[in-house]
Amino acid sequence: MDIALAFLASILLGFIPMFFFAAVIYWTDRYEKEPMLLLVAVFGWGALIAAAGAFFLNTFLGLSVYALTGSELATGFTTTSFIAPIVEEILKGFAVFLIFLLFRQEFDSVLDGIVYAAVTALGFAATENAFYIFNFGYVEGGYAGIAEMVFIRIFLVGWQHPFYTAFIGIGLAFSRLSSKPVVKVFAPIVGLSLAIYGHSLHNTLASLLNGTSGLLTAAVIDWTGWGAMLLFIIWAIYRERCWISEHLKEEVSLGIISAKQYQTACSALAQSSARLTALLSGRFKATSRFYQLTAELAHKKQQHITLGDENRNQAFIERLRAELTSLAPLVPS
Repeated sequence: MDIALAFLASILLGFIPMFFFAAVIYWTDRYEKEPMLLLVAVFGWGALIAAAGAFFLNTFLGLSVYALTGSELATGFTTTSFIAPIVEEILKGFAVFLIFLLFRQEFDSVLDGIVYAAVTALGFAATENAFYIFNFGYVEGGYAGIAEMVFIRIFLVGWQHPFYTAFIGIGLAFSRLSSKPVVKVFAPIVGLSLAIYGHSLHNTLASLLNGTSGLLTAAVIDWTGWGAMLLFIIWAIYRERCWISEHLKEEVSLGIISAKQYQTACSALAQSSARLTALLSGRFKATSRFYQLTAELAHKKQQHITLGDENRNQAFIERLRAELTSLAPLVPS
């Protein structure tokens, strides 16, 4: 009975914090939310396909190294520092690559790349956390071991997988949004390389640094990297706001949206207030859709400037304008 309860607790403690982290990522995407269905799909890919694939490939390749070297030390170090980072980042990154290929219209900004990559990685982390909490927490130390492993996996290194895989999303986003062939080809390669390097560096430090001081040193390095990524995300959000502010001025002059609607579209806080008011008046769906479309229109106009009529951007812009025109009377102005 204890084992069953511990197994259930490990799953819940592995997944629930990652659901919360995913909600934080979703909230961070302030202006143009990604489709929930796609986010659920990439989280599921990370939790099931990427996690299972990594387990089998890491095990198989680790056994191959042991067969060649006969050394447990060499096998452990090679698997941790080289094999796992390469295998896991490629498997996680493949979900983002599929979005990049199959849903290009939803891949509108650097922030979009980060969101898809981070949510995929959180799915992977959820499964990995549950595995660690049960096998290295409960099995080795009982319920005290679970508490210790939760502290390490959730609080100390909880954002590590999203941090690594975010580089893949950034690389694909730069490729998607650039008109330069060199950037289109090499940005995803650079992004994947940075993801693997960051992952490998963390794992190597975790292997070499022992004891509490070593754990804290690795945590400081991790959190420094996460802080830098947070600053980059803030810049990406600011850039999206600038696009909205610039590109929606024309829509006001054309009479598609009002000046008040324009002001609301330019402010994430004002949008939240407008949605809350609409919820109370029964117009939440129309209001939410309206402001989602204003952000999409700004992104498409930016892409049209950068990439021309790639993927029929102008036709997409006209469809967005038509829908905004129909929704505008339903949204307070």
